[in-house]
Parts: sequence; structure tokens; C-alpha cells
Amino acid sequence: MMLDDLAFFQQLARAGSLTATARELGLSLSAVSKRLKQLEARLGVTLAARTTRRLTLTLEGERYLSQGGLILEELQTLESSLSETANQGLSGRLRVNATFGFGRRHIAPLLSRFCVEHPGVESWLELTNFPLNLSDHGFDVGIRIGEPPDSRLVAKRILPNRRVLCAAPSYMKKMPPLKAPSDLTQHRCLVIRENDSDFPLWRFEHRQSQQRQAVKVRGPLASNDGEVITRLALDGHGVMLRSWWDVNEHLSSGTLQTLLPEWQGIRADFYAVFEHRRHVPERISALIDFLQREMAGRVPALPNG
Repeated sequence: MMLDDLAFFQQLARAGSLTATARELGLSLSAVSKRLKQLEARLGVTLAARTTRRLTLTLEGERYLSQGGLILEELQTLESSLSETANQGLSGRLRVNATFGFGRRHIAPLLSRFCVEHPGVESWLELTNFPLNLSDHGFDVGIRIGEPPDSRLVAKRILPNRRVLCAAPSYMKKMPPLKAPSDLTQHRCLVIRENDSDFPLWRFEHRQSQQRQAVKVRGPLASNDGEVITRLALDGHGVMLRSWWDVNEHLSSGTLQTLLPEWQGIRADFYAVFEHRRHVPERISALIDFLQREMAGRVPALPNG
């Protein structure tokens, strides 16, 4: 009963409201509310202030969630290890979070292959515009650009990556040549807008001297989607700064050309991250090893490192 209560409260906190929890569990709103009241009565504390639309954990609720979550993780790890030993194979649930573009093109097909090799694993890949907090949303693994600042997370690099300045040959034929990053102020720059900044900053590092420059760029066309920006560049609308993993095929075919090769965009390596714990489930370790091994065959090595 206590473990059921822990699991219920964890799902309640993750869903963020009584209504969302009721929908996920297939229960009535009154049934979810009643169960929470019964749990609070048993513990003798208020775990959350709530309306039907929003749930705010009290200090006691935060403590119950964090320490209870550790208990559930330990139990899940124990059961999975016992099952894996008995069946001589991986088993258990894997929840993975990645951003749309990279997740759709690379993580989804690799996760599919991983599950073919390990049919006992149940996977759930959730793609989002921005990386989500692992513990808040119950993810086992997150795919991120850059090492996380959070010391509670362990990061394993799965793909070296860097941003590349490029444009279609048709665009460059009708525009003045670029000799330095500062020349970008005279060009139509295709910008990915993730906020309301009027002048996005593009950052560069000189390949030999390691000198760094940041240029405020602008242009008449923008989008919040990277694939749209790439399409605009291919159609000759301007210059873009995109990740190597995303444009290497276009550069190889000649539909895009590299600009300012002596200057390179900042590193944007991809990492698989997971929460630090005493015993990492074997299925998590196996997935990350698989991603590190297989990703190298999907994206060519970075030119000049």
C-alpha cells in the first residue's frame, strides 16, 4: 500500500494537477482527490495545495516526493536486475527525452534498433522543443547539447558537433564575399528565433588563434524551426549557422557551401545525460553505450575536429 501511494503521488506531481492525473489514470476527478486526502490523512500532513487545474507541493510534499522517488528507483533497479539475471537479457522501462530535429532523425531509429536487440525493454521517446528536467518528468535519459551544469546529472558524449556557417551557391553568387564574421552585418541572415531578441548573436572561434567573435545578425526571414531555416537556405534566401549533423549531407552534395572556413561556430556536442545514482540500471548503461557506438556511423566526423 505504501509503495502504491508513493507511485500515485509521484504521478500526481509529474502530471501537475488533479485533472491531468485523473485523465492519465482513467479515474474520476473525485476519486483522485479522495485518494490524495486519504494519503494525507494517513501521513498526518498536507502534501499539496491544489485546485482542479494546478498542484503546488508543500515542503512535506517535496520531501515525500524526493525521498519516495529514491525508494521507488531502488526497488525498480532491484527488480530489473533480478529479472535481467533470470532472463539473461535487459528488461524494464526506458523513458527518453530529446529535441524534435535530432530526436526524430537519429534517436528514434537508434532506439528502435536497440529495442529489437533487447525485446524485454519498454521504451517511450518524448520529443520536445526544449530539453525537459529529467526528475520532474520521470525521464531515465535525456539527449542534450552541451554538458549540464547540474552536478546531479552524469553526461556521456554521444556525438561531437559544431555549428557551421553556410549558404546556397546561388545566394553567394549575387552577394559580396565574406572575409570576416563582421561582414555578416551586410548579409541576409536566416535566424532561428527562440525568444523575442531583435538581434540574435552568432558566436565564432578562429580555427588557429582561438580568437572569439560574436556578431549581432538580422535578416528578413526567421523561424523557430531549424528545418524551415535549412529549407530557406537551400532556396537561396540567405546565410545560416546550423549544426554539422544537420547540414553535412547538403555540404557534401554541394547544395550548400561552407563560408569562412577559418572561423568555426562554437562546439555543440550531444550528450546523453542521466541522474547520478549508486546503481545505474543496466538498461540505461546499455542504451548509452549503444548510442555512443552507433552514432559515429550516422554522422561523418567533424572536419578539422
